[in-house]
Formats: sequence, C-alpha cells, structure tokens
Amino acid sequence: MYKKLSLSIVLSCCALISKSQIRINEPSRVIERQAENRANRKVDQAVDRGFDKVEEGIGSLFKKKDKKSKEQTNSQNSESSGDFKNNETEASDPVSASDATRPVVKSTLKSYSKFDFIPGEKVVAVEDFSQDAIGDFPAKWNTNSSGEIVTIAGNDGKWLMLGPEGVFYPEFVKQLPENFTLEFNLATTSEFSFYSGALRTVFAELADPVKNFSYWQWYDGNKAKGIELGLHPNGAGGKQGFASFDIFENQAESIMKNDKSIPAFTVPDHNVVKVSIWRQKTRLRLYVDDYKVWDLPRAFNPNTNYNFIAFSNQGYSQETDRFYISDLRLAIGAPDTRSKLITEGKFSTTGILFDINSAIIKPESFGVLKDIAGVLTENAMVKVKIIGHTDSDGDDSSNLALSKKRSESVKEALSKDFGIDKSRLETDGKGESEPASQNTTAEGKANNRRVEFVKM
Repeated sequence: MYKKLSLSIVLSCCALISKSQIRINEPSRVIERQAENRANRKVDQAVDRGFDKVEEGIGSLFKKKDKKSKEQTNSQNSESSGDFKNNETEASDPVSASDATRPVVKSTLKSYSKFDFIPGEKVVAVEDFSQDAIGDFPAKWNTNSSGEIVTIAGNDGKWLMLGPEGVFYPEFVKQLPENFTLEFNLATTSEFSFYSGALRTVFAELADPVKNFSYWQWYDGNKAKGIELGLHPNGAGGKQGFASFDIFENQAESIMKNDKSIPAFTVPDHNVVKVSIWRQKTRLRLYVDDYKVWDLPRAFNPNTNYNFIAFSNQGYSQETDRFYISDLRLAIGAPDTRSKLITEGKFSTTGILFDINSAIIKPESFGVLKDIAGVLTENAMVKVKIIGHTDSDGDDSSNLALSKKRSESVKEALSKDFGIDKSRLETDGKGESEPASQNTTAEGKANNRRVEFVKM
C-alpha cells in the first residue's frame, strides 16, 4: 500500500510540474508577449508554484474532509461574492451586479500631487456608451471577437466588456494629429489571472482601418506600423503586473520595447484605474491614475500618419477574466496656458473636471490646476476672473447656479492647494448661456463644460 501511494504521489508531482511548465511555454494561449519575455526570469518562481500545488495535493490526500463538498461550497460562495460579475450574462444585468462590487474609494486632489497630465485643447471624441443598450456590442465600434455593454456596481456609467482574443476598434476615431490626449477608465475582474494577456492600446497607420483593423490582434507588424502600450495589473500573491511599450515599423517583431511594473494597478484591491495618454509631437507620456508609467521623448514617428486607435486583448487564461473600458475621451491641440492667459488675456480649459451635477473637483484635474497656478505664480501682479460654464442638460437656473459654484471651487483649490492669494481671483458663472460648441453631441457638450480664466 505504501509503495502504491508513493508511486501515485511521484506521478502526481510529475504531472503537476509538467502542467506548470506548459503554462509558461505556451504563451500564445495564456501569456502575452511581454510576459513571455519575463518568463525566463521567473522560471524558478513558476516551478515553486508548481511544487506548492503538489504539496497542497499531497496534503489533501490525508484530509478526512469531503473534498467535493468543500469545492461545491467554495463555488457557491464565489458566485455570490466578488467585485464584478465574471461572465457575460451576469455582467450585463445591472440589477444582479449591484451587490457584487466593492465600494469605490475616491481619490483626493492632493493625492494626485505628482500628476502633471494636461488634456488637449479641444475634445473631438467622447464615448460613454450612453447610446447603446445593456447587452449589446456598441454601435460605433467593430471587433473580430465579442463583447457587450454592461454596468459595474459602485462605478458610474456603462462599460464595454471585452471578449477574448481580439481587437476592439472605435470607428469614429479617424485621425490623430501630432498633439493629442486620450483618456479612458480601465477595469478588470477582481481575481484577474497573471497568466492572462495585457490590454493593449494601439496607435497605428493602416491603409484601410475599417477593413484591416484586425492586423493588430497578434502583432502583425509586417502589414502596419505604429506603437502598442500594454497594461496588466499586479495580481494576488505578489505577482507583478507590468506596462509594456513596443514600436513596430512594417515588420513582425518590435524594433523597440520596454516593460516595467505599475504599482497603481493591483487586483483585487485597486482594479479600476484611469489611463491617460499624452502625445506631444514625438513625445509619449502614459499615466495610470496619478502614476507616470512612461515619459519617452521619441516614441511617435513624425513620418507616420497615425489614423487608427484600437484596444487589443490577446486572451484570457481564465474564463472569468475580463477587461472593461469606459469614458473614452480624445482631445487635440497643445494648450499653451502662459501665452493665452498672459498674452491673449484669456485661457479656457475642459481639463478641470467635476463630479456629475456637483462642484467637487475630480483629482485628475490636478495637472491643469498646477499649470494655471504656475503661470499665476510667475506673474504675481496678474489678477484673473474664473468663469464656469455648463452644457445645456438640465434647466437654466440650475446650470447657472452650478457654474458659479464650480468657479468658486476652482478659486478655493488654487488658494488652498497652490497658495494663490484669493484677492487675485474673482469668480462668475454663465451656466449654459455662452456655449463654445453646439449642445447636440457628446463632444459638443464636453467642450461646453469648461472653465475660463480671463485676465483683469
């Protein structure tokens, strides 16, 4: 009996170690390319992980508890708890998902004290999926995979849940100038596997984006050129996530690549993040929440006609893993606060953001406020009037009152957080009475929700 048990244990060890090795050596299914590059440095960890599983298996041989009964209990518990519903049917049901999400922890303005991101001057594309029904794939997108619009309890708005192994292409983005910013919210399921692929944001030149958007599913760089930014969260148990950066120039392999850890993105504790990407001619900056991941002076090729944005997901190792994106916002232009405020006498920004129907400033506004405060500090004799504006949603009187409250909030932030003397700041609000764009589109409304600074 002892010999049979020993032989059984040895065979189980071999099988489990072999399985662990297969998980590393078959990245086409479970690990995206940057994780594969890191795998050789993590072989010892992976083998240890395999042995841990073996030890757990051996231990279970001597347990008197009914293992099957315990697994059924755990399975029932996992279905009734967690951060997000993890399959497409449940995630698309906003009612059933409402009790399944950990409360969102709000960041403060001061917590973004190192955040220097400044959005582009004019909003040209907004995607909040408001026009799409829950359970549908969004009408203005295309994919060679699957996906659907869902809600996530504890988080505002609608989200696009990305299916496995595919490219997700917003067809309404047709051109990217030399100065632009792209912002979006990114979330994962709470137990997202380290062995699942990263979410990749692609900026590329394609001869026919509508026809050939799927070239970027598996790094088909011999048919297109551009850059890819990958984001993968840190996992439970100390597994390090990473951010990757690749440049492709009409060849299958990347001609430049880097990767690094991103402490701001950790499951399950912090699996909803704000991603901000900033292009200034050839320069690229990438932020996850307030953490600056990349600041690369020569990332974009000035001779490449970037006419394509997409999100690429290269496979989930667990059926329950999912990426979600929401609140995509593309803005163009390079704001020159100093020149416009001091020379022209007026600076307008859509980069100071507020909670919905509120005068509470969102923390990602820190970079813009810091920039304005810097100009006022350098020009100590200048006084400005801060004027709030809203879109046309809601009634006139409410919008007027809200715009005044928002201008007061900006004044308070400049004084309290940046040391600008309040005597140099006056406030006013115009509500919806002076629109910068038509209020008939999401982009127009985004441009109308602005704050102006007028030199006095």
